[in-house]
Parts: sequence; structure tokens; C-alpha cells
Amino acid sequence: MKKLFLSFLLLFLTITGFSQLLKPVKIDSLVTVSLPPVHQKKDTLGQRIFSGNGLVGFMEVIKAPNVKNTVPLNKENDLDKVFKEYIKTIQTQSVNGVTQNIRDTTIGTLKAKLFTLRKEDAKSEIQLRNFILIYTTGATYTFEYAYPEFRKDAVIEEYKAFVKSIKFSHQLQRNDQYLHNTKGMSSTVKMALYGGAVLILVIILMLIIRNKKRPASK
Repeated sequence: MKKLFLSFLLLFLTITGFSQLLKPVKIDSLVTVSLPPVHQKKDTLGQRIFSGNGLVGFMEVIKAPNVKNTVPLNKENDLDKVFKEYIKTIQTQSVNGVTQNIRDTTIGTLKAKLFTLRKEDAKSEIQLRNFILIYTTGATYTFEYAYPEFRKDAVIEEYKAFVKSIKFSHQLQRNDQYLHNTKGMSSTVKMALYGGAVLILVIILMLIIRNKKRPASK
């Protein structure tokens, strides 16, 4: 029955197109994303939450302002630590959930972290939640698309339409995430330094050997 339903659904969506079924919504003055025309908006403890059911998946966007006077992150490694802590928190809260397919991407000029949370529900069905996390000094944005695993083929186009619709203002740049681009020495620089050090040692040894062979001055 599920397969028959999905077959009809895929046929319908192929004809209509997902992008026509989602409408642009302003999360704030800097961020927009397309959501189902009928969706909910909540302001809870300073957080803004937008959510709605698509044809095959559930979409949710959360804007969580960071603590006032948050010190800007210094390097990209610091941003990676923030992402790692966030993923760890999500997995802990889900009790028996498992994170998978953790990877980096870029939306506009901003670095984002993508991952999927896989969890078995009370009916022993696998539920999947795709997360996109973007951190800025002012706020953290979470974009989530959830669906049961048996719909994984049916959600592809709707999920793509949802992700592609995420737009950040050009006012937000990479230095709104961290201040310095340096991660440390690149492998190329390290190799150059190591190679230079070896060359210097060879030259020193050659000089020592040459001095030993040179006859003493009378």
C-alpha cells in the first residue's frame, strides 16, 4: 500500500514540480527559505521557529540568537568545534538516535554543516532527519527536513527544493562566522619548511666535511 501511494505521489509531483508547492518565507532580514504555504510560526524564549508539512516531509527552521556579547570565533577550527558540539547535543537529546553522513558545504559565502539523524520510533519504523546548521556571531540557524525512511526515494525532489531555496544576505560573510581564515600551516608550507630544513642540514654537513678535508694552514 505504501509503495502504491508513493508511486501516485511521485507521478503527481513530477507533473506539478516541488518548487511551485513551496513559498518563500523571511526568517529575518538576512535569511529567506521556501516552506509549505500553510506553516506555523512561533517565538519561544527569543527563538523563532517556522514549521510545516510538505507533501512527503516535515520542514522546520529555527533561528536561535546567540548570547549577547558573544566573542567572535577566531579560526575555522573553532567553528568546527561549535558544529561538533551541536551534533553531539542533538544525538544526546534523541536518546537512541545515530548521526551519519556528516559533511561540510557552503551556502552563499557561509560554511554549513550537514548531517542526518537516524532514529527508530515507537512503531519500530526508522525516521530520518536531515539537518543543515549555519552559525554566525549573531545567531545560529538550523534547517531540518524529516521523513520516514520508506519515503527516502519520494523526498528527493522536495528536499532539493527546500535546500536550494535557502538564501542568506550578502551582508553576511565568512568573517561573521570566524575572524581569521588561517587554520594553521598548510601541508604545502610544512613540506617546504621540512624540505628547507633538510637542505640546510645537508649544506652544514657538507661544510663540516669539507673543512675536515681542507689541509691545516701553516
